[in-house]
Amino acid sequence: MKFMKRILLFSILFLIACSYSSYAQFEKMKDSVVQLYGIVMTADSLQGIPAVSVTIKGTARGTFTNDQGVFSIVVLKGDKVEFTSIGYKPKLIVIPTTLEGNQYSLIQLMVTDTVYLPATIIRPRPTKEQFERDFLNTQVPADQIEIARENTDESKRRALARVLPADGREAANYNLRDQASRYYYKGQAPPQNIFNPFAWAEFIQAWKRGDFKNKQ
Repeated sequence: MKFMKRILLFSILFLIACSYSSYAQFEKMKDSVVQLYGIVMTADSLQGIPAVSVTIKGTARGTFTNDQGVFSIVVLKGDKVEFTSIGYKPKLIVIPTTLEGNQYSLIQLMVTDTVYLPATIIRPRPTKEQFERDFLNTQVPADQIEIARENTDESKRRALARVLPADGREAANYNLRDQASRYYYKGQAPPQNIFNPFAWAEFIQAWKRGDFKNKQ
């Protein structure tokens, strides 16, 4: 009986100790959480920088500044926060571990990242005729709209239709239509399109388009 009482007493003390340890750990974690907010601005003109990446280094957590350069993110004391944006030098700050409270605000200034390009020398053409010749012979790459227009050209689509084989879906549809036509006229003679004026009109249009030319 005494042994059971000791086991029960030890179990109660163990549960109390675990509860106190968990509570202390929770309070410590709660005290280390910090709401970081502020604004990112240019160092020369003090203008808000939009779409600046604000990330906690070593983790996958982060955010972006809004159109006015304002941001807000939850961090821990001791975290390293990095600010990066195209055209500006990256900045790295450390959240103080001795910070009192759970809020921390700052104004982060970013300096323009100067990029030095190789020198380009512009020289005029010797004569006006040579400039006109080079200007007319310059090959300008096609944009997306021009490429789409070329791909949907009617003559190009007809040429591709003559040489490209049918894929599985087209072959299956043709086979199903052929079977449906044979089942529809089963037991009777199918109609002859030689007496159909619409078939003759379609044949003449196909002949003019050159659909019956030999494939090269």
